[in-house]
Amino acid sequence: MEYKRFGNSIALRLDPGDEILEQILLTAKKENVTLAGVTGIGGAGEIEIGVFDTETKSYDRRTLTGTHEITSLVGNINTMNGEAYAHLHITCAGKGGTVVGGHLLRCVISLTAEIFLQVVDGKVDRKRREPLGINTWDFVGE
Repeated sequence: MEYKRFGNSIALRLDPGDEILEQILLTAKKENVTLAGVTGIGGAGEIEIGVFDTETKSYDRRTLTGTHEITSLVGNINTMNGEAYAHLHITCAGKGGTVVGGHLLRCVISLTAEIFLQVVDGKVDRKRREPLGINTWDFVGE
């Protein structure tokens, strides 16, 4: 992975074997990013996505392998308990154009990925919200 900062924008290039969440969080820590928007495209070979089940309060997980185009990677970076936190969704197209998507749990690059972090001058923390069972933005004290 390599990246370059241009003012409030950071361009990342991920290489085969790089895991998206890991590299985005590593970059956020290095660049002291506390709030940013994330967009990207690329090629992946191993993807784990989830759809949150509001009844069980857990993700219905699905693992995809093989050649996939990342047609859309969107989300945000903020903080939780003083650490960088990424909330990302992904849409991928497989052979034959079959499209799947959901909450990104893990994604290993097979070819390359081109990702932008649009850094916002500010900070938004996350807090666990029950009975929802998820971590949501918390503007208290910011």
